[in-house]
Amino acid sequence: MAKLNLSPKILDVLDFGTPSAERDISRGLEKYFVESPAYHRVRSGAKTILMGNRGAGKSAIFQVLARRERAAGSHVIELSPEDYSYELLSSTMAAESAGSWAKQGAYAAAWKYLIYVLVMKALARKGMRLTKNGGRQIHNYIRDIHGAQQLGPLSLLVSYLKRLEAVKIGPIEAGVRTRELDRLYQLEEIQNLLPALRKVLDNQRVVVLVDELDRGWDSSEDAKAFVSGLFQACVSINALHQNLRVYMSLRQELYDDIPALYDDAQKHRDLLEKISWSEDSLLELIARRIRHSAHENGFAVDALERAGDRACWSAVFAPPPPGKGRDGTFGYMVDRTLYRPRELIQFCSEALEQTRARRSKLPVPYSAIERSEYGYSAERTKDIAAEYRSQYPGLLSVFEVFRSRPAVFGREELELLCLELACGDVPTHGTGSWLPSCDPNELIEILWRAGLLTARASGEGRFLGSHQVQHLNLAAVRRFRVHAMFHASLGIGAAGAGSAGG
Repeated sequence: MAKLNLSPKILDVLDFGTPSAERDISRGLEKYFVESPAYHRVRSGAKTILMGNRGAGKSAIFQVLARRERAAGSHVIELSPEDYSYELLSSTMAAESAGSWAKQGAYAAAWKYLIYVLVMKALARKGMRLTKNGGRQIHNYIRDIHGAQQLGPLSLLVSYLKRLEAVKIGPIEAGVRTRELDRLYQLEEIQNLLPALRKVLDNQRVVVLVDELDRGWDSSEDAKAFVSGLFQACVSINALHQNLRVYMSLRQELYDDIPALYDDAQKHRDLLEKISWSEDSLLELIARRIRHSAHENGFAVDALERAGDRACWSAVFAPPPPGKGRDGTFGYMVDRTLYRPRELIQFCSEALEQTRARRSKLPVPYSAIERSEYGYSAERTKDIAAEYRSQYPGLLSVFEVFRSRPAVFGREELELLCLELACGDVPTHGTGSWLPSCDPNELIEILWRAGLLTARASGEGRFLGSHQVQHLNLAAVRRFRVHAMFHASLGIGAAGAGSAGG
């Protein structure tokens, strides 16, 4: 295959996009978006609960889905962090211990009420007072009940929760309380409108997207009920009509942190779509961005458009010196990710900036990758620890224990280190709520799930991380390795740095 030689001027305009899908959508994300099988299952409505780690591409799927649904004439309702606040919920709502107050069911009812009202508001804005088949009925309800109110989504949700709370723990006799609660849980206020809504939905489509539930997550009683209640509401509402679809995205850590949600998800596993990436799909993602960036800036190179993904990469990134990374520069860089698009985009962008700063030329030299690696590694180490701050506070101080140690550990050596951590013989900070109760095997599992450790399942096999294989019998693993993404930040030697996944 002939090597592609790009114009030196491309270096000035080359752009891999932003790590944020919300900003990237206005810069052309839809044009270079990788339409994975996961995206198609979500777009078809077969999967409505999107799950993945931070930076895996959940928001990108939602942003593209929203844009394409609008282009097709659908009504799209997007709920983002501005529309909910865990801190406000915790300070506003009474605790479950205050009385007979099972919050998950209350939040599920409140979510259903909120979403149905938002859907009817969106439809009523389209001149439905003149339509037949239920449109007038819905319009009249929105006009009479919500016309004068300009409550935002969070206020509307909280107002319904407060109505439930007042009955649950208020001074009301048992018989009246039971009837009133049944009325609220059954959404009596809007229940008679649902047949009319079905008729309207025969000819109109509405898509509701609830994203970034992890923003401000505090693992509180209300936060957990908020998310698990939303899950129940999604399942219920999606059964109303095929032209009404409610989607929610969940970070893996939130899913693991909510026992009630896990129990519900087992009953509806067919609705869950877990996002995962492979080396090939990550290479395609970067190659698409290279082609788009060149084309949008007036460098429509026919050879680049026709070239395979590997050739696109090689036109921008020079190969490493012998022995530095398997499979060329791409292998070196992808081995320093947890297979999340945001990570690879960040690493590539920082190497590109290093190249510009040194006034080098394309392809990006390996030295630029080396110079950018420490900053990238340090940021990712902090970010990964921060992802688990609710479940495992102080995790960064556990990561720091591996500083300047060898990259590879035998099982006995790693178990001893984990035992010393749990017993406090090796000091850490802010870990008192969970670390002392961990036995060595549990701590190894936590560090593998978080991405710090990779494991070699067989004597001569590759070291594999949780981003590469979902299930691994860690109890049978004899050798572990600190993932290469953490090496530069933790001052771990480069010996064996070319090993995949480590």
